[in-house]
Amino acid sequence: MSTGKPRDSRKEQQWRRCLGDWQRSGLSVAAFCRRYDVAEHRFYAWRRILARRDAEQSRFIPVQVLADKDTAADAALEVLLASGRRLRVPRGFDTATLRQVLAVLEERPC
Repeated sequence: MSTGKPRDSRKEQQWRRCLGDWQRSGLSVAAFCRRYDVAEHRFYAWRRILARRDAEQSRFIPVQVLADKDTAADAALEVLLASGRRLRVPRGFDTATLRQVLAVLEERPC
């Protein structure tokens, strides 16, 4: 749904900061928008735009799992994140904790 205009990265960063501030505020969207003089329809529009952009960037890529004969005893899962970071997860990991760690590591900087 492109309008033909190039993306304004400063505007996108501003809205990412705004959405982050709202999430940390604990306020409803309406209360946040009133307090900070933000047009509610723009808030919702930008939240939708940024969610779509993030979804486009979060595509899965195919992986191939190879058995390493030397480390088969302490088998671990290695996850390569979009940022280039590697995360090694040992056998028997806690899935809820892993979800939280991945959410923190994949957060976009404001």
